[in-house]
Amino acid sequence: MSAVVFSADFSSERQWVAGRSWAYPNGGPTNQGDNKLDHLTSDPAYSRLGTFRARRRADGLWDTGLLTTEGSAEGFMVRTGDHLETTVRLPTRLGAWPAIWTWRDGGNEVDVFEYHPDNPDLLELTNHVREGQSYVRHEAVRPGAVVDLGVTFGRRSVVWTLDGERIFSDRRGVGSGWHAYLIVNLSVCAGRYHPAPEPGTAEMSYEVSRLVVMRDDASLTDALPGQAADRSGTSSAETVQAPLR
Repeated sequence: MSAVVFSADFSSERQWVAGRSWAYPNGGPTNQGDNKLDHLTSDPAYSRLGTFRARRRADGLWDTGLLTTEGSAEGFMVRTGDHLETTVRLPTRLGAWPAIWTWRDGGNEVDVFEYHPDNPDLLELTNHVREGQSYVRHEAVRPGAVVDLGVTFGRRSVVWTLDGERIFSDRRGVGSGWHAYLIVNLSVCAGRYHPAPEPGTAEMSYEVSRLVVMRDDASLTDALPGQAADRSGTSSAETVQAPLR
């Protein structure tokens, strides 16, 4: 059996820090070396209601919303064996780059998902810890669609689901001692890998209406990460092997 150990309340300042992250150089506010036009802002209108927004600035960058558990009062971290579920509404505007991911100490990154509307039916799923990756095409994925995503951070395999269907098992895993903070954000593409926003676009957004993390009861009591059984499976979704970035 599993128990919910984290249920996201994006308005909570105990759970989340807004507008800065050590995944960005010097904690932000910009990360142009990663081909992003982001200028992180702590303005609650950009993230605290669960709608992650980006708005064009006069200097060519975009004010963008980001929340992280790193540095928060609760300091929640996911760990080996945890299962994350989230419901998101994908963005529609070219240049939007939404993501839910993990980060700690300059790495420990697993991407729950990344999405770019110029590849309208494709999700990018990546385990940067042990280099497992897939680009998955699925009929449920399209600009403006509401999708349920799940990730189990297994010791030997990270497993992704879409609307309850297993779509990728990386057979790499995160190891037994892995743990990391959560990040939810909307970035803006600068044009190197995906199109930058069209000149007439001044604002874009995507929504995260639910995000929970569950943990097996055994690991709640013994406090030893990596004891939960790995979940794995196969999928009928189409995977794309060519790197799309």
